[in-house]
Amino acid sequence: MTSTYRPRLIDDRIEQKLRSAGGVVLRGARQVGKTTTALQHARSQVRLDESGSYQMAQLEPEVVLAGPVPRLIDEWQLVPDLWNAIRHQIDARQAKGQFILTGSAAPADDITRHTGAGRLARLTLRPMSLAESGDSTGQVRFASLWDEWDAGAMGGPTVTDYAALIVRGGWPGLIGLAIADAADSLVDYVDNLSSVDLRALDLAPDPVRMSALLKAVARNTATEASLTKLASEAQLDSVGVTAQTVRKYLDQLTQINVLDELPAWPVHLRSNVTQRVKPKWHFVDPSIGTAALRTTPASLLADLDALGLFFESLAIRDLRVLADTIDARVYHYRDASGLEVDAVIERPDGTWAACEIKLGGAAVIDQAAATLRRLQDRLTPAKWSQVSSLNVITAGANSYQRPDGVRVVALGHLRT
Repeated sequence: MTSTYRPRLIDDRIEQKLRSAGGVVLRGARQVGKTTTALQHARSQVRLDESGSYQMAQLEPEVVLAGPVPRLIDEWQLVPDLWNAIRHQIDARQAKGQFILTGSAAPADDITRHTGAGRLARLTLRPMSLAESGDSTGQVRFASLWDEWDAGAMGGPTVTDYAALIVRGGWPGLIGLAIADAADSLVDYVDNLSSVDLRALDLAPDPVRMSALLKAVARNTATEASLTKLASEAQLDSVGVTAQTVRKYLDQLTQINVLDELPAWPVHLRSNVTQRVKPKWHFVDPSIGTAALRTTPASLLADLDALGLFFESLAIRDLRVLADTIDARVYHYRDASGLEVDAVIERPDGTWAACEIKLGGAAVIDQAAATLRRLQDRLTPAKWSQVSSLNVITAGANSYQRPDGVRVVALGHLRT
């Protein structure tokens, strides 16, 4: 790896997949660092956003696929037919670690659904977590949510710091910039989502309507707002845009890896419990929401309700980055009684950790701990027996274990 490269937590997973599969498809939003990260693992590269390479990929794909391996094929989705040529090359070579494919958008049609076992593994590169950007103290291991609790920790970002970190986001190119400069760059980023990024898709949405929808999603960050509500807040219903069309717009934001909905936990419940299954709305980074609304750190600090929702989205981003390192999945839980848990992280072996995400304060932490303990009454005994820990993720400066066993974890203390 180059000396100027800021390591990503997914690096080890990329190496692992290159050892076990014919290649890796590295997905992620624009400016998340896909090409830079992929280059740390590649021995040669070709960029399909360059005219000569683009034309050659269409005319004679074997030429652009030739080179020392792993070979990086950057922006491969610009020539979707290349997918089959890559698959055939992997089959012909009968070797692992041949290609790394990167791109900001998936092809409009589902040409990638037939890959064949052992050919191409898919990984998602998300914006940097606080641990990656150097904003976490790293005193609490993420793995301690499943094993022995780390000793108590102190320090780290303050609430004022978190407001700035939310607005700056985890974009590699913005780390180290003044917050105002990073925020200005992200306003341009969001403007380009409607006018540039989405225009490259088939059936691209109307930029004005998409911009209005981005603001509506931002106002409903970390909630389960209905499609009808989003349409109303974006004033799309007034021009005849239906909930079904809103869903299509949201799917397009997902296609370019900007929207990252948090699904409901698929879990067996006691027979008298009804679970709600709506996703929670999250952008891949909370800074997209603050940029859409032109929100500053000062305005977040003046509206603690909004700060709490964006802090939850920041925590979900980091939990997802950390969960990806162990192939775990992050969900949320809500049932018909109103019991809601902000995050449930489930490992492939079925063991899980539950997290309430709060800014902090003794009374709020007590309430969050009580909420977590109520889960036992909702789950089957078999599922409850797989719980590893109950945690309150906070914007505070202390991490510790309470007498009732619930752990209080400062987000700015976490690392792998």
